[in-house]
Amino acid sequence: MPYIVDFVNVSTVGLESSPVAGALAGLRANEARYYRNKYDHVFTVSPASEVPEVVDRVSRILREERDIVIGSRPLESTAFEVDGLRMAYVFYESGLSINVMYSIEDGGKRAVGFKLAEGMDIPDELASRFKFARQKSKLAGVIRGSYFVIKGEY
Repeated sequence: MPYIVDFVNVSTVGLESSPVAGALAGLRANEARYYRNKYDHVFTVSPASEVPEVVDRVSRILREERDIVIGSRPLESTAFEVDGLRMAYVFYESGLSINVMYSIEDGGKRAVGFKLAEGMDIPDELASRFKFARQKSKLAGVIRGSYFVIKGEY
């Protein structure tokens, strides 16, 4: 069942099994606030098991672009289009959030972003490949993030 992410009253609904559920909920709320403020888009997530095509698409891009397989269990995901971008998000039990930004127009921006909830370690599958920059957020505390540019067509 879809869940509209509230960035005013942050909730751990759907993320309870994560050891960093509170921080992951703040990270999810931070994304919801961004999309509401920038695009007037309501950020809605579903249990990953209800939208396996989103998880599969993100997993495929990670595997084919960088030979990355995420070891953590996906909890929630969402996919939507906004301002010429096809977006996909997967929130993992470990506290990891992965987003795929894919411009619909040829030659546009296409990238995969990683964000780590406060309190989680960098996953082994990402630790040796990426440097993570820190960003402060009122909703999520300290977010560590990294990204790579997508070269293939998906």
